[in-house]
Amino acid sequence: MIVFREYPETVMPQVAVTEAITPPLTALQEEERLFQSSVRQFAKERLAPHVRAMDEEGKFRSDLLREMFDLGLMGIDIHEQYGGQGGSFFQSILAIEELAKLDPSASVIVDVQNTLVSNAIERWANSEQKKKYLSRLATQSVGAYALSEPGSGSDAFALTTKAHRDRNGYRLSGRKLWITNAGEADIFLVFATIDPNAGYRGITCFLIERNMPGFQVGKKEDKLGIRASSTCELILEDVHVGPEQVMGEAGKGYKIAIETLNEGRIGIAAQMLGLAEGALDHALNYARERKQFGKRIGDFQGVQFELAEMATRVEAARLMVYNAARLRDAGEPFVTQAAMAKYFCSVIAEEVASDAVEILGGVGFTKDYPVEKLYRDAKIGRIYEGTSNMQRVTIAKALLDLAG
Repeated sequence: MIVFREYPETVMPQVAVTEAITPPLTALQEEERLFQSSVRQFAKERLAPHVRAMDEEGKFRSDLLREMFDLGLMGIDIHEQYGGQGGSFFQSILAIEELAKLDPSASVIVDVQNTLVSNAIERWANSEQKKKYLSRLATQSVGAYALSEPGSGSDAFALTTKAHRDRNGYRLSGRKLWITNAGEADIFLVFATIDPNAGYRGITCFLIERNMPGFQVGKKEDKLGIRASSTCELILEDVHVGPEQVMGEAGKGYKIAIETLNEGRIGIAAQMLGLAEGALDHALNYARERKQFGKRIGDFQGVQFELAEMATRVEAARLMVYNAARLRDAGEPFVTQAAMAKYFCSVIAEEVASDAVEILGGVGFTKDYPVEKLYRDAKIGRIYEGTSNMQRVTIAKALLDLAG
């Protein structure tokens, strides 16, 4: 029998605080807090003044990209021996979140660099490849992840880009589409099949450099949102590479792609989280300042309800993102949590940005205020690095496997 002790109203039970108590999920270690603060300062002081112009021009400023390298944002969890910061995956997530509050375009540049390209090389490349490419990615070279093709989107392994063996290595021919960072990148992870009859077991990952003969960055897409982030096609016409350009084993590219994208989804979730936080901040500031009928609009209960709903969704999203990232760093299973975070954050980003436009009213619909841009930027969250439907499939399969 459980006996509940009654406490006087003025006396609260004392709980002993020990080092064994698990800290709150959102509590940051000192190093993480300082890192977050430095990214936030860069975003406000250097990035913010140029966001609108970059969106209109559809191009990210090269001087800001150079500053991101100098600050270590392009090599957050690359080991110090290669010139990186030697940080954690979670720190990459913090950077992606902070940048997205002001410009999701800057955020996705850092995201692809860290959670996809350098992450894949760190895990799958041999020592010579790591020495050659990680040092460049940490200090000067942008990377791109080239998996998608005209007929290969959600069906990621329906690749038609081929790698024909010859005496000296491979010759790659094909076309890639929707490749983020392609406009600025010097290093590309290109997935091609060495044996179409082998299905996904023929897929191989190649390290391709921009200056290789036969390789060309093609058309740049004119997009609805994240316009300062380049998205281009890649054209490969008999690109010759030696065997030293194969990353991992031949025929194991599918494993590299799947495992890297599982982690990349947390990065996109963080981008959408930051976007929603930015939209909420703009809505709160406007609600404090805008007056109607002699009162701040934030004093009206209808607006308060909207803000409360927005803030609650943002907080739930933050918990999901941080949990998935912490699980990954702890070496615990995280794939289902990553899919949930990516799915949920893409939904709430669009909803919160839309609500922010409505709270700002007519001015929210103009380009003079940032929420219009955030609303456009939010749409891509449901599409890239696995559509919302693909995330739901991943989640459902995990649930059914557990239930069985």
